[in-house]
Amino acid sequence: MPSELDRRFDEMLARVTGPGGRLVIEHDTEGRAIVGNFPGTLPGLFRTFCEMYGDSREAMVAGDERLTFADLDRHSEAIARALAGRGIAKGDRVGIAMRNCPSWVVGYMGALKAGGVAVLINGWWQKHELQHALELTEPALVIADEPRARRLESAGCNCPLLSLDVGQPLPAAFAPLLDGSSPGNLPEITPEDDATILFTSGSTGEAKGALSTHRAVTTGTYTYASGLMTLLGLLIEDDREPAGPPRTLLSVPLFHVTGEVPVMLNSFVVGRCMVVMPKWDAGEALRLIDKEKITYFVGVPTMSLELMTHPDRGKYDLSSLKDITAGGAPRPVSHVERLKQAFPEAQPALGYGLTETNAVGCINFWGSYAAKPESTGRPARPFVDVAILGAGDTHLPPGERGEIAIRSAANIKCYWRNPEATRALFTADGYVRTGDIGFLDEDDYLFIVDRKKDIIIRGGENISAAEVEAACYACPDVAEVSVFGIADERLGEVPMAVVLPRAGSGLDEAGLRAFLEERLAAFKVPARMVFADAPLPRLGTGKIDRVALKAQYRQ
Repeated sequence: MPSELDRRFDEMLARVTGPGGRLVIEHDTEGRAIVGNFPGTLPGLFRTFCEMYGDSREAMVAGDERLTFADLDRHSEAIARALAGRGIAKGDRVGIAMRNCPSWVVGYMGALKAGGVAVLINGWWQKHELQHALELTEPALVIADEPRARRLESAGCNCPLLSLDVGQPLPAAFAPLLDGSSPGNLPEITPEDDATILFTSGSTGEAKGALSTHRAVTTGTYTYASGLMTLLGLLIEDDREPAGPPRTLLSVPLFHVTGEVPVMLNSFVVGRCMVVMPKWDAGEALRLIDKEKITYFVGVPTMSLELMTHPDRGKYDLSSLKDITAGGAPRPVSHVERLKQAFPEAQPALGYGLTETNAVGCINFWGSYAAKPESTGRPARPFVDVAILGAGDTHLPPGERGEIAIRSAANIKCYWRNPEATRALFTADGYVRTGDIGFLDEDDYLFIVDRKKDIIIRGGENISAAEVEAACYACPDVAEVSVFGIADERLGEVPMAVVLPRAGSGLDEAGLRAFLEERLAAFKVPARMVFADAPLPRLGTGKIDRVALKAQYRQ
């Protein structure tokens, strides 16, 4: 039976999305809900909401640099025209490889306003991973900060590369592009034009490029915005309206879908200031929450755990913090009660979505999360439908377990230049297969119980077991290897490798670790390695029995 909070939420959502509400709900040609009265393109989103908030609200804070929404729009417009003058045309891929900073945001805005497809490059990747991304997407230009520009050059980047000193304020950081450039004309963009490519690790190994249209990305953004509008309505109804505009800590990487959609893009819609962290540091996060009066925090569960347990937590006034949301990885149930004790002014929440769904899926919040902490929450209506798939992709009833699938207008268009993987991703009725196993209860709450695909989620980073195994096998001294995830209190899960060395090779952990560090991003290198002295167990098919090994080493 629905809880009182769920009942009130649904009633307020009906006001927000019903006749006379803030959002006008329409449906696309496939019958999926979209917002009809908000811009259907990202350039339209930027221009509309930057004009709405103008110079009256801060949009970004990065060290001593403070920028309003009008500043971001003005700078990105100049960058867009400079890119057009440089020859960037509608549909050209523009890579972005930078740490979190204002230059990342306005570079993204400018690329999209110029008609480009923003390719979000993982800033932690090493040479081989960067080579694959560049060969797959063939960018017409890559905009990078200086450290990543050097890494791209070492990876053999043969596309135009614009290196920026992102420590400089805007527009000085973009001087290499803006100085002496001849502004070009900007194209007309439609909701069905291609907008972004994000990379996602799959069970097959190398990262795939998830291509989204403007409609998909804006729908993902408005899905999150509609939830916040609904919750704000409940606060106002309870006479608890926030005293000032919302402010969030930008602590997750912008090249991840969580950083891009629910944090960055949603901040434009709801007029929320983003306080930038170039890299994660729990002590610095506590200082910024106090200094900048952060109201909203989102990060992988590891981050909120580190905030809870940091020895300096008591030194800061954290009373401004009202919401602590986790996404990207499961949050241990034990953390929920600890969060309530550590941050009595804040409400915990948990979201579930994929790169392939532009981060939308389910949300569990406030008292509902406390009541059902094992659940990722209900589907984000009216935009999201969740199905549990059985044999032949039949939709299973509540309580039965199967593969979780998500349908919404925020779903990606396809995997870039990978039709086979695209066909495997979608069901015939337009649902994205998540690879997760779960069930819906009678109240429509989703519970995830297992993963179908061999993906390890380390602190929000997806790691393909197959990719790590392939890197291990590249070492001539490895005879057999199996990689899988094991539990970790801080990160949720970390990769482990069971290795059979080639006879007489003398391979040890230090040697294999050094070999892998040259080929994989640091977060993919196994945290634990076990060296076997006999062949690894096999299934009847001859494949290594990963399930048996995982059961043996689970603890």
